[in-house]
Amino acid sequence: MATTTISASTLDALNGRHHKTALTIYLFIVVAHWAEHVAQAAQVYVWGWPLPEARGVLGMPFPWLVTSEWMHYGYALLMLVGLIMLRKGFTGSSRTWWNISLGIQVWHHLEHLLLLVQKLSGVYLAGRPVPTSLLQLAFPRMELHLFYNAVVFAPMVVAMLLHRRPSERHGASCTCAIAH
Repeated sequence: MATTTISASTLDALNGRHHKTALTIYLFIVVAHWAEHVAQAAQVYVWGWPLPEARGVLGMPFPWLVTSEWMHYGYALLMLVGLIMLRKGFTGSSRTWWNISLGIQVWHHLEHLLLLVQKLSGVYLAGRPVPTSLLQLAFPRMELHLFYNAVVFAPMVVAMLLHRRPSERHGASCTCAIAH
């Protein structure tokens, strides 16, 4: 019972007095990750680098980051947990947009879980030579994950912008509203 109380009070604080700070930290992490995907796409499509050499910004000094299914899964899980933990602070239409982002991230997380399970088991989907997600059967991995991150990010940003409006504040216990 004590653990539940601590967890509930932590969630209340994250969605109350610390919501703005928690959202800022979460947004920073999300943007940094998405920027890595954009940098990798620029390396391929703007500078013409071969895909194995296009590793984003952090992947250049740390190439294992790009190939680590554990790291990619961990980030997908972090995204999912963040969307769940910070959800209570949203009300009205901002909650709807947050839920859209959450729903898309559930699928994105499942795709990364599938990739991780394949990597750990050595058994790959559809007889492919590498771990392969379901939609990767139809779309290249780099472009697919750039897309996933974009479609999770877009409704999240809409939710955050709406959340700051005083008209969206009914029932919210945080201080995220724009001061007038």
